[in-house]
Amino acid sequence: MLMTPRVFSDARGFFYESWNLRTFNEVLESDGQACVDFVQDNHSHSIQGVLRGLHFQKDPHAQGKLVRCIHGEIFDVAVDCRSFAATFGQWFSARLSSENQQQLWVPVGFAHGFLTLSTQAEVLYKTTDYWDRDSERSLLWSDADLAIAWPQGTEPLLSDKDAAAPSWQELIAAGDGFQ
Repeated sequence: MLMTPRVFSDARGFFYESWNLRTFNEVLESDGQACVDFVQDNHSHSIQGVLRGLHFQKDPHAQGKLVRCIHGEIFDVAVDCRSFAATFGQWFSARLSSENQQQLWVPVGFAHGFLTLSTQAEVLYKTTDYWDRDSERSLLWSDADLAIAWPQGTEPLLSDKDAAAPSWQELIAAGDGFQ
C-alpha cells in the first residue's frame, strides 16, 4: 500500500505528520487489514547503486514494515511470499524519495528490498516485530521467475548475504514462504 502524506508547504519549507497510529490503522482497517503496533525503527544510509534485499522474517517474528526515504531516492520493492494469496509471487514497486515523501506499507508475508537511485539515500522504516537472526530470510533480487523490473544501470552493489540469497523456487522448496 503506497501512502502519500498531506504536506503543508510555504516559503519556509514544509511540515507533515509522518506517523500517526490512529490514522495509519484507520487506513489499514478500510483496506481489510488488521491494525498494527510498531516496535522498532531502522535507519539505513546507502550510496548510489546499493541494493539491499530482498529480506523478510518468518514466524514467529514475521515483520510488517512502513518504509520511507528521507534523503535521496530509492526504487522500493515488495514481493508477496504468502502462498495462500492471489498475488503470491507477484511484486510491487514504487520510487520513494525525499521529494515525493511517499511511504510504502509492506505487510507481514512480503519480502522487501530497495535500490539506491540517487548519489546517497537515507531510508527509515518501522517494523512490527524485532529483528531475529533465526527468523530472517533472503530472496535473490535478480530471480528470473520473479522478473522484477529493476531500473537499468550498472550491476548493483550487494552484501555477500544478498548475493548468495536463494532463488524463488529454492525458497518455496525449503518451505520458507508463508502458508
